[in-house]
Amino acid sequence: MSVRDTAGPRPRTLFIAGDSTAAQKYADAAPETGWGMALPFFLDGTTQVANHAVNGRSTRTFLEEGRLDAILAAVRPGDLLLVQFGHNDQSDDPTRHTDPWSAYQDNLRVYVEGARSRGALPVLATSVERRQFDGSGDALRTLGAYPEAMRAVAKETDVPLLDIEAASLELWRELGPEVTKSYFHWTATARDNTHFGPRGAIAVARLVAKALVGAGLLAPAETRRLDAEIPVDSVTWPGPVEA
Repeated sequence: MSVRDTAGPRPRTLFIAGDSTAAQKYADAAPETGWGMALPFFLDGTTQVANHAVNGRSTRTFLEEGRLDAILAAVRPGDLLLVQFGHNDQSDDPTRHTDPWSAYQDNLRVYVEGARSRGALPVLATSVERRQFDGSGDALRTLGAYPEAMRAVAKETDVPLLDIEAASLELWRELGPEVTKSYFHWTATARDNTHFGPRGAIAVARLVAKALVGAGLLAPAETRRLDAEIPVDSVTWPGPVEA
């Protein structure tokens, strides 16, 4: 039985639990763009996206604020719960920080168990890499042990893993330090090497969509334009501003 067979009459939904790199941005934040905003560009409509990612959240604070509970109240059998955290778990802020080999992994197991308790399929996605290069122009890893800790949980719990950290690092290396500026939130007033502009969000969403197909979570026919150019002006920032 496929993950689609148990879904109800509404389209299967892919829920995103994550941080600002994936989150919906609003008009006051433009042109900053979360990759979750661009993911529907690559889906054929048989799977819809419910983007619950929120700026500044770690595995810990997302749980503490009841945000996973809200997802589990809406999720239905056959849905997907894609979990991508790490940037804020890595933070020095003690209210957000988790240790990668203890609390971070324990929290990931809560997401996995919660999805399974509702008949949904949990999916772990390693965090997208930041834009950081060494003096020779080689893209650097910045996420410490968190990607490896997530890979270990995925293996232990037999959960599909989307290795977006590795895929994004390869992309930034291919593009190089100058071109990647146009993928991140670089403006006349911002030099942000963590968050994306429209071009970067589209590129990362493409990586996610391809990884979903590669993991057998989406059939190729359930996607579209995986290798096509998506105009950056396709991205819009709705109002009102997030409360």
